[in-house]
Amino acid sequence: MTRRDPRVVRRLSSLRRRRLAFVVRETFARVARILLIALGVLILLAGAVLTPLPGHVGLPLLVIGLMVVLRNSFQAKRRFIRWQRRHPKLIFPIRRLMRREPEILLVAWQQLLRSEKVVLRRPAWRVLKRGRKAVRRWLRRKNPLS
Repeated sequence: MTRRDPRVVRRLSSLRRRRLAFVVRETFARVARILLIALGVLILLAGAVLTPLPGHVGLPLLVIGLMVVLRNSFQAKRRFIRWQRRHPKLIFPIRRLMRREPEILLVAWQQLLRSEKVVLRRPAWRVLKRGRKAVRRWLRRKNPLS
């Protein structure tokens, strides 16, 4: 039997340790990603259940759950981008709410205008758009510098 050089044995054990550490790290990352996806889906389901109820809990939960799922699932990102390309008017408000500094009031106003346009077909019946224009005219008269 030939004896191995101690330096070679140390180097092999060092490589094995590094490989084992890499495998453990990768396994932990996959398990954490799967758990985060499951948490995001649970938050999405809770938001979907709470959205029709009175109060403003459902939509923020939907957005938070969607953010968690999209950050941890490549397949969900691909599907979301596909939906975004097919239905940009539906997905754009969600994307605006998912930004770092979301424009919550602007998105709510835009959705109110859209729903008013769907419900009240005649432009003469639409109150929100006319009201906004009246307020803007009043503000211009009040402050002529801007």
